Amino acid sequence: MHMRRALALAEATVALASPNPRVGCVLTRDGQSIGEGEHLYDRLDHAEIAALKRCAVDPRGATAYVTLEPCSHHGRTPPCADALVSAGIARCFIATLDPNPQVAGRGAAKLRAAGIEVEVGLYEAEARALNDAFAWSITRGRPFVTLKSALSVDGRLAPPVATRLPNQPFWLSGPEARSEVQALRHGSDAILTGIGTVLADDPMLTDRTGLVRRRPLLRIVLDSRLRIPLDAKMLHPVEDDLWIFCAHGAPVEAQLQLEALGARITRMESAGTLDLDAVLAHLHQAKVLSVLLEAGSQLNGAFLRGDLVDRVVLYYAETELGRDSIPFAAAGPSPFALEQALLGVEKSAIGPDIRVSGLLHDPWAATPEAPLR
Repeated sequence: MHMRRALALAEATVALASPNPRVGCVLTRDGQSIGEGEHLYDRLDHAEIAALKRCAVDPRGATAYVTLEPCSHHGRTPPCADALVSAGIARCFIATLDPNPQVAGRGAAKLRAAGIEVEVGLYEAEARALNDAFAWSITRGRPFVTLKSALSVDGRLAPPVATRLPNQPFWLSGPEARSEVQALRHGSDAILTGIGTVLADDPMLTDRTGLVRRRPLLRIVLDSRLRIPLDAKMLHPVEDDLWIFCAHGAPVEAQLQLEALGARITRMESAGTLDLDAVLAHLHQAKVLSVLLEAGSQLNGAFLRGDLVDRVVLYYAETELGRDSIPFAAAGPSPFALEQALLGVEKSAIGPDIRVSGLLHDPWAATPEAPLR
């Protein structure tokens, strides 16, 4: 019961804790909660410190339920393990060890060395699912990439280009799936697409959940020649949330015009196709933990061929588009073949559509005692 409450506290920090992990803590005595806390990046205090500060009584002898191993190192704040020891906590349940190599079991060891009884693994899978992006980023040095795509029942992306009107989005999925996609956006630090999608659909690429964010959803466009129209919807307005990557030889005049509208332009060394690894390295440096890839066939294929997709979320509509329609991933796997490679596949109905999701990489594989979920 108490760890489930700690998980709920952590879950409520979506879009508020990044680039730190989402963590909740509950302190109890005689089976009753005496203090609880969660980590919000802007408030600095880690979940354990917040819970100790909110304690209604002296926490000495209490039991702590923490969704992520208490830190053992000095970062922006002192070690939480030290704070629990100083507070006289008698027992600590930890849902999962911290994937951060600076912690990775050291926090639990510090508690045990102080005589605190420690148990690890209560609701481990649920706790890890909250922090897949953090685990991947801290151990692999690049953002965790989720590929999201709406597809026809025959696995196609959109009708042939010749049959579509310019700047008109084509909806395959129903309103329920589109609402869930907004939740995916809210849970991501950045959303990434290519110039082909911008020219075809003229999207805004915004988080329309209405929920509070600590920092704006960063909108990323890969546009090697800076062909994005100056009247594109995503440019009106720009509030320090649009980052366009282009090739070295892209027109300078176009860059100046886009920068005048507020867009951030980064020129890459490449003269043509952009280096996706280099783009993700830039995002990692900007403390982006998670990227939602909402793109077309070419970019889907490029990310999959480069083994740069970590999670997949597919929405299948009942519509059939036929062989002449746009494929899911150019020079890449069909969505049906991709499903066979997924870890922990989940399938469910959402409105009239079918949702299929799973992992291509285990974000926690580098964490001590971290089996695949």
